[in-house]
Amino acid sequence: QVPLVESGGGLAQPGESLTLSCARSGIPFPIYAMNWYRQTPGNERELVCFITARGKANYADSVKGRFTLSKDIDRDSVNTVYLQMNSLKPEDTGVYLCNAEPWAGINRPAEYWGQGIQVTVSS
Repeated sequence: QVPLVESGGGLAQPGESLTLSCARSGIPFPIYAMNWYRQTPGNERELVCFITARGKANYADSVKGRFTLSKDIDRDSVNTVYLQMNSLKPEDTGVYLCNAEPWAGINRPAEYWGQGIQVTVSS
């Protein structure tokens, strides 16, 4: 079973908006934090933003003020996260990968990854 189901993304013009979502699917443990990474050709995977189960969000400087994370109401786990991306720029282009970190515990994987979703910002 796929651990994380991502949706959204696609093609947008500069200045437009897109929304990504990531839903916990095949993970049997509550999630402490969900992270969004961006991968572009020839570059290392970059952490764009994350949100914790308690709702604390943090953003890379490159997206601060333009991207907003929200999550479901469960205070003990991140089950679904929404990434609202506004005022998109060409440099936001890349494959966005959702990453989930379960609360620490015995015999629990440290993280799970989604398959990635393409975001292209171009005129």
